[in-house]
Amino acid sequence: MAELTPMMQQYLETKKVYPDCILFYRLGDFYEMFFEDAITASKALEITLTGKNCGMEERAPMCGIPYHAVEGYLNKLIAKGFKVAICEQVEDPRQAKGLVKRDVIRIVTPGTNLNVQGMDEGRNNFLMSIAYFQGKTGISIADVTTGDYYLTEAEDDRKLLDEINKYSPSEIICNDAFLMSGIDMEDLKGRLHIAVYTPGAHFFDEDRCRKSLLKHFHVTTLQGMGIEDFPSGLIAAGALMLYLTDTQKITLDHFTHLYPYLTSKYMLLDSSTRRNLELMETLREKQKRGSLLWVLDKTKTAMGARCLRQYLEQPLIDKDKIEKRLDSVEALSGQTINRDEIREYLNPVYDLERLLSKVSYKTANPRDLIAFRSSLKMLPHIKTLLEDFSETLLCEIREEIDDLSDICTLIENAINDEPPITIREGGIIREGFDETIDNLRHAKTEGKDWLAKLEEQDRERTGIKNLKIRYNKVFGYYYEVTNSYKDLVPEDYIRKQTLANAERYTNARLKELEDTILNAEDKLYTLEYDLFCRIRDAIAGEMERIQTTAKAVAKLDVLASLSFVAERNHFVRPAINEKGVIDIKEGRHPVVEQMLSNDMFISNDTHLDNHKYCVSIITGPNMAGKSTYMRQVALIVLMAQIGSFVPAASANIGLVDRIFTRVGASDDLASGQSTFMVEMNEVANILRNATKNSLLILDEIGRGTSTFDGLSIAWAVIEHISNKKLLGAKTLFATHYHELTELEGKMSNVNNYCIAVKEKGDDIVFLRKIIKGGADKSYGIQVARLAGVPDMVIDRAKEIAARLSDNDILEKVQSIAIDQKDTKHKPVKYDEVDLSQISLFDTVTDEDVIRELKEIDVTNLTPLDALNTLYRLQNKLKNRW
Repeated sequence: MAELTPMMQQYLETKKVYPDCILFYRLGDFYEMFFEDAITASKALEITLTGKNCGMEERAPMCGIPYHAVEGYLNKLIAKGFKVAICEQVEDPRQAKGLVKRDVIRIVTPGTNLNVQGMDEGRNNFLMSIAYFQGKTGISIADVTTGDYYLTEAEDDRKLLDEINKYSPSEIICNDAFLMSGIDMEDLKGRLHIAVYTPGAHFFDEDRCRKSLLKHFHVTTLQGMGIEDFPSGLIAAGALMLYLTDTQKITLDHFTHLYPYLTSKYMLLDSSTRRNLELMETLREKQKRGSLLWVLDKTKTAMGARCLRQYLEQPLIDKDKIEKRLDSVEALSGQTINRDEIREYLNPVYDLERLLSKVSYKTANPRDLIAFRSSLKMLPHIKTLLEDFSETLLCEIREEIDDLSDICTLIENAINDEPPITIREGGIIREGFDETIDNLRHAKTEGKDWLAKLEEQDRERTGIKNLKIRYNKVFGYYYEVTNSYKDLVPEDYIRKQTLANAERYTNARLKELEDTILNAEDKLYTLEYDLFCRIRDAIAGEMERIQTTAKAVAKLDVLASLSFVAERNHFVRPAINEKGVIDIKEGRHPVVEQMLSNDMFISNDTHLDNHKYCVSIITGPNMAGKSTYMRQVALIVLMAQIGSFVPAASANIGLVDRIFTRVGASDDLASGQSTFMVEMNEVANILRNATKNSLLILDEIGRGTSTFDGLSIAWAVIEHISNKKLLGAKTLFATHYHELTELEGKMSNVNNYCIAVKEKGDDIVFLRKIIKGGADKSYGIQVARLAGVPDMVIDRAKEIAARLSDNDILEKVQSIAIDQKDTKHKPVKYDEVDLSQISLFDTVTDEDVIRELKEIDVTNLTPLDALNTLYRLQNKLKNRW
């Protein structure tokens, strides 16, 4: 260490404390990185790697970035999973003796990034803490940009994964036990793009966690916070607070509440369901357009957009709460003029939650306060409009909205309308707010007039016609006299500097003006900065009032958006029941109908309950609309339970505790799972976790394996679901195994439906209508023709289909007896089916080809027909077809 320069010694001492971070070390106008950090950062940021002489034999690797452009570079590193420690000068260089003192002021990680310009304003940037224990796992979630802070517990790994998928955190901190839990960490990091860190066992010490929460919330007991019933969740929340305190180096005053919740209080949606229903983004393009959020999100504020996303992530299962939301949406729809006016007033409202976090972090600049003020000006108008509504939720929102007129007035009186971004160069405080600042400002501005008057007076007094008063940072103000007038310089002038063709002087009067002008500027900037900080701190002191108002505005924005969408898209208010009945008349897919033009979408009815209409088996060809219809039902139910109107002529929705979907599948090669394995994993999850109050959407169960095994699995799954003693869940089951239609009549709660199709010769027309009854064939060959499969292949497929229909290997499967009274299933005996009777190979003989040749009328064949016929017959002999 002795051979290193003092600056490099300071750098290495700081780096030793933060070995897992890239250290941004402030030197002048740059953040610089050295040694391994420099090599890593130069590659990640694609910037030049240079070197610096630091006292060693070889130059140290070095790279740097301008401090004013730090956010862009910071975002790149954070997006790649790096942690960054920001090391700043913590004393005034002018007052420092020797090396300027530096210290790390903040550690930036994916979950603690404050640069909202690089984020999607409509979604939270969550940090999740997981305290993994046997029996129950504690979970805590926070967003440092908004102050949201929650905790809960999960009974098993499946529910833990549900919470991870719900919040999609950018970062997870966890205890070591979570890493050993068997949950696929590489999947979290790779597919879900979550950074996973283990900060150390001491972060999850129960006593330290309790103390951290007591200290932060300034309480002597946690009883009043309602979190004592969540012992594992309490540890997770405490660990999260310790981690934030350790990395952010501030008091985190914008975390004013810790909200506990039970996962059972909301409809549970696993990752497959979220993905298959395309709630937030489309399945393939990962775009918002084409998702349910895209249809419903007509919010005016960033806070409202995040709130709506939370509603979709956590549908309600409490009938009273749902009805309150529906009442509000209906009331807003009944007073469209007031609603649209509220939306107009919401439009200029900035993101109060994230502005408030900047206030808390002391990074808010004067323009942030102007945005704050313009937002607060809208609140009295919104409150006035809400007085016309008597619905419970809207009345609660009106009471929760504080017009914050005192804060608005403070900013209005104190801050200039067009202030600079920087806070240390003056121009912030409005004239008339502070007398001292006004006097100093006058001295600064009038100083130029004073100097001009002095210059004119001394020209006349001395007779030096080209005398000038000039200024530079080294010598301050001075008289400049060219050598040709040097003889006219008066005795009171004191020489300061000699130049080649001129002399520079000062005198008592000029020194006096210099002190007044320069000190006025320094004092002015200092006073303005100090006063701005006091104003910012005053706003921070009203944190809870502002946060409560911001949450209320967000809820109002969501309700107004749902009302606006309902009116524009002709949605209706659903009735909500607790009897398990789902009755939808002329239901429509909320997204697909928006993608179509000219009202082309075909509506359909749905009736499900836990008795006679428990399982609906839906048959019909591909492309006919089975998947769209089933997703439509799931989305209508989900929309109803977030408090939205729904696309239908009428809807009576029985509360659902979970929605499960098994729609499509793909290989998971990274984990060595085939399409069929993925499918079976999803089926296993559904059968083990669904209840009689769940809604199941199952599409093409069993298609990833042989026809015989696939049909057997699909059959057994329907038996299990329909059995009230085993499950009895409401289910839409789409299949190409039209043999499953045999189950209607053998099971009292299974019903057949199909997609209506109109045949025109070898072609088919999809009517998109669900009708009672089962399809007697799958129309696969016709769909293949529509897809453009060559005619030769289509013709051969017809021949094979004809042979298969004459030797139906599934005939015995259809005749298997089902005793619904017996809870034990009768096993399917695969060996009862004689597969030797069927062969698709070696069925074509030479005699068949000769006979066909004899029957050809050569005289009527065109040359092209002759070539095609010869080619086909030759292939038959080659392949023995």
